[in-house]
Amino acid sequence: MDQSVAIQETLADGEYCVIISFPAAWSSQPQGLPAWAWEVEWQAVQGVLCEGDSRQSRLLGLVRYRPERGGQEHALFLYTHRRMAITGDDVSLDQIVPVSRDFTLEEVSPDGELYILGSDVTVQLDTAELSLLFQLPFGSHTRTFLQEVARACPGFDPATPDPEFRWLSRYRCPEPEPEPEPPTPQSWNSAPGTWPGRARIGGGGSSSDELRPNGKGLPVDQSSWGQNKPENSLSRQNKSKSEISNMVRSSTITVSDKAHILSMQKFGLRDTIVKSHLIQKEEDYTYIQNFRFFVGTYNVNGQSPKECLRPWLSHDTQAPDVYCVGFQELDLSKEAFFFHDTPKEEEWFKAVSEALHPDAKYAKVKLIRLVGIMLLLYVKQEHAAYISEVEAETVGTGIMGRMGNKGGVAIRFQFHNTSICVVNSHLAAHTEEYERRNQDYKDICSRMQFCQVDPSLPPLTISKHDVILWLGDLNYRIEDPDVEKVKKLIEEKAFQTLYAYDQLRAQVAAKAVFEGFSEGELTFQPTYKYDTGSDDWDTSEKCRAPAWCDRVLWKGKNITQLSYQSHMALKTSDHKPVSSVFDIGVRVINEELYRKTLEEIVRSLDKMENANIPSVSLSKREFCFQNVKYMHLQVESFTIRNGQVPCQFEFISKPNEEFYCKQWLRASPSRGFLLPDSAIEIELELFVNKTTATKLNSGEDKIEDILVLHLERGKDYFLSVSGNYIPSCFGSPIHTLCYMKEPILDLPLETIRELTLMQLQTEDNGSQLEKPMDIPKELWILVDYLYRNAIQQEDLFQQPGLRSEFDHIRDCLDTGMIDNLSASNHSVAEALLLFLESLPEPVICYSAYRNCLECSGNLAASKQVITALPACHRNVFTYLMAFLQELLKNSAKNHLDDNILASIFGSLLLRNPAGHQKLEMAEKKKAQEFVHQFLTHPEPLSLLSYSA
Repeated sequence: MDQSVAIQETLADGEYCVIISFPAAWSSQPQGLPAWAWEVEWQAVQGVLCEGDSRQSRLLGLVRYRPERGGQEHALFLYTHRRMAITGDDVSLDQIVPVSRDFTLEEVSPDGELYILGSDVTVQLDTAELSLLFQLPFGSHTRTFLQEVARACPGFDPATPDPEFRWLSRYRCPEPEPEPEPPTPQSWNSAPGTWPGRARIGGGGSSSDELRPNGKGLPVDQSSWGQNKPENSLSRQNKSKSEISNMVRSSTITVSDKAHILSMQKFGLRDTIVKSHLIQKEEDYTYIQNFRFFVGTYNVNGQSPKECLRPWLSHDTQAPDVYCVGFQELDLSKEAFFFHDTPKEEEWFKAVSEALHPDAKYAKVKLIRLVGIMLLLYVKQEHAAYISEVEAETVGTGIMGRMGNKGGVAIRFQFHNTSICVVNSHLAAHTEEYERRNQDYKDICSRMQFCQVDPSLPPLTISKHDVILWLGDLNYRIEDPDVEKVKKLIEEKAFQTLYAYDQLRAQVAAKAVFEGFSEGELTFQPTYKYDTGSDDWDTSEKCRAPAWCDRVLWKGKNITQLSYQSHMALKTSDHKPVSSVFDIGVRVINEELYRKTLEEIVRSLDKMENANIPSVSLSKREFCFQNVKYMHLQVESFTIRNGQVPCQFEFISKPNEEFYCKQWLRASPSRGFLLPDSAIEIELELFVNKTTATKLNSGEDKIEDILVLHLERGKDYFLSVSGNYIPSCFGSPIHTLCYMKEPILDLPLETIRELTLMQLQTEDNGSQLEKPMDIPKELWILVDYLYRNAIQQEDLFQQPGLRSEFDHIRDCLDTGMIDNLSASNHSVAEALLLFLESLPEPVICYSAYRNCLECSGNLAASKQVITALPACHRNVFTYLMAFLQELLKNSAKNHLDDNILASIFGSLLLRNPAGHQKLEMAEKKKAQEFVHQFLTHPEPLSLLSYSA
């Protein structure tokens, strides 16, 4: 939600909100935004103002003003706001805090019980007469905000003139005195008291990027690099053990010792070498210590908590050191699905927190949720100081690979010197969809990426962790079709006999999923499906066969599973919760050995520094990608082998080019470090999507590029990339396809180029071309297939298809071999959505976008907008509405309703011309309402009305 746009609307001319949130997809400067602002990395911060027991939401905007006398002044504007702050009318200015010389913003931690760790960041704002306490959300947004505030602080340089803040006088409330005094920094606010446990991040006397001791408290001899340690920097040696255990550190400030020496950008190649050697010699200064992990998963079927969770979470006599608790189907409502908002999150969070083991105190590390998939991480209070580098991400694998009704959420963190990743996933349903489940798993593995503390480092994937814990409703079923036979084996407790029919066992054995993972023996009965509120198997009309849907797997060294069981006492859902308890060996650092190892590495580097110029050899320098197709990944690889000198490499952009490669290409990794005589494999990934397909179809772009591989202190190497692209109807304009009466691959490339570059005409302008078809034949093929085969298909447009089937569908459309089209209804439905998404000009043209939003809710005015569209676009819109109306006539079978269809198609038919990847919430709802009115007020129209 871009709430800073609302903040900007409240400001006067010449004042700018420095921290503004814009979607990453914006490729050009937004209208009305000054050029200087477009060069900033944007974030908006919504926080919670804490006053005693009170918690109130506030928007925080750092506002910059440039006085005529030169220089610049800053103030922090605090706003109250409506739940959805879209415009200036939705926010109300509450307080202004000038960023004066006595202004400080400090990270703090509570003096008592730990509550939030590595996620929400607690900061205290102080001036001479002001003290405010805020909780800010963990992540790069808050990190950038705090960095910008630190830069805005005037500091203590006597040569710098004092800020005057005269420009803030316009915001002062009228006072009864006839001659109010000039504004001073103290005259805008009053505030509550303070909180102990500070780690300064702003103000005149401290460096915001100063290295700090991390959770492990390892001392780093900064003098080795010629760094002067500020007097007020915090050192673990100066703190008691109890003080350290009470510190709650955010990974925005504290990083783990594996990357801690080089986590800040001020370090160079030498320090990268130190880091790499430390990782190599890790066993020299660490030892293994076991910690107890509880891992639990529960599909709650959209229910609210109705019973105490202690039989599940606290069944063991020994309190776990770490809790990893996952939920699926937290909320099944349409509001949660489309707008990601649900009260169930707080309900289940509270239920879990109250049911943790009574013999220990716990700190919540992180909560992450994607629609109904939620993951919670807690640690014992005494371990809080040893947790760092907390990151959380989500991956939706629903329809079009984005919807969050299926997918995964993950939390990664550093515990002492061991990296751990916890994944909670909900994979595709239905017995026959095991291939879709396999694909979901692979998508989560490939798309789940975690930012590192050092933004110059490539993101981490799930596999790049020492320990991986994977839990969730994996939805793999029991293959035996005889439900009664399954139940009989369960009654006899013949679980190993039944396990032979388990789909997950078969897929793991075939190395299709979870390669390298382990799972404990299943000694408990299947956890799905039960009648809610009982231990009885499903008696509904569908009578689902029992299955072990809910599972826990792990990967890594020094892991011992102590228990693996279900918990039949809980009856809230049609699933039973599952838990697994592990002893996990974590690498703990011996500080004395660490210091010795560090000193040895630094001494050895002193001897060899600047000895030689780095050089490498490349196994391959020319790469040819043959027959590249739309949304079909091709990968070529090569090896970089290093010589005798440590080197840092990076692909760099060519002169006058913004990126190191074209949009359809990516090098993985694009940068890295090599020790002497070591090697690394680089993958070049070529993938054409909706962003790049149109220019490749038209010939404006070709599969041709030159990559420049640069060595720090060394020379550059040039790599040649070439290939050929197979044109596709995907990424082609509507009017172009209407003029293509033959399949696109039957046409000469020059004809495809001419038709793709042809300008869209509102009406017939007397062109010499043949009369176009009413709608693209490819669209007709997809809709006709669905009309004939899927009109009563349950969950149409909500269940994703198979990627292999999309390739087949694309090829059939591009070659015209429609008689060979054979795919699942869900795959064809997803192909239709991808076709609409790939249109360079959406069905409702960009020029009509604003008119559509303005007349949303006014059917007569909306019809006029559609009537004014170019004929081919008007025909496609009307044709699609007729098809969707046919689907609604069969809603009793397909379970679709007008709101679901309006939500899915609204964002595809109406797209913001500014290039947003996603519509803002207010625009999204208006787009939905625009389409909705055509679905609920159908025109008499037949699907056969148009020719293709």
